[in-house]
Amino acid sequence: MTTNLVISVDSVYKSFGNQSTLHNINMKLRRGEIYGLLGPSGSGKTTLVKELVGLDTPDQGSIMVLDSQMPDLKVMERIGYMAQADALYQELTAMENLDFFAALYGLKRKKKKERIEWAASLVDLSDHLDKLVSNYSGGMKRRLSISIALLNNPDLLILDEPTVGIDPVLRKSIWTAFQRLKEKGTSIIVTTHVMDEAEKCDTLGMIRNGKIIAHGSPAALKEQCHAETMEEAFLYYGGLSYEN
Repeated sequence: MTTNLVISVDSVYKSFGNQSTLHNINMKLRRGEIYGLLGPSGSGKTTLVKELVGLDTPDQGSIMVLDSQMPDLKVMERIGYMAQADALYQELTAMENLDFFAALYGLKRKKKKERIEWAASLVDLSDHLDKLVSNYSGGMKRRLSISIALLNNPDLLILDEPTVGIDPVLRKSIWTAFQRLKEKGTSIIVTTHVMDEAEKCDTLGMIRNGKIIAHGSPAALKEQCHAETMEEAFLYYGGLSYEN
């Protein structure tokens, strides 16, 4: 594997009971790239993300992250992960949440203060850190979860539906921040069902029924099927017969 390759997924299968949730998944992520997983609810995005982070293991296949076979605890420390459900302490303030997770990452004193200030500013929460999380709106909780995922300055950022419930103006600023992180060499995986977000990714994996039905740059995917919009492209690839 080349040093430029951050993630390599080869022939991954996953089932729960008799239900197949991932079927022959293959994907690669390179350094400084934003990879989007585009698909509807129940398509397998979250299951795949959990495999990539190391929270679960595939039934078959191989997942290499940062040159190590997953799961690997040392590699997991280099990943910033935001789950679809916010894992926040509701009875604490936003600052107390950030302070707690920063301590888990081993950040101390000046470094911890700098990272908290930067991460909160990135998602426009600096003026709301003294509020209890229980008083936060759904969108504010998502923003706080993003800032927590960024605290350890990760080499790899994996975000499951990060902008759900966030207004369009702030969503645009968050994607601008993703672009800045990418330019600094951070590799990012984002799951989404929002077509305009899919357009912002360098590489897109369209996923449906646990299968990658199309893969490539947004422009190439549209060009290949003569689609004017990403929605048209997704419907086109999703309508193809891809059963073996």
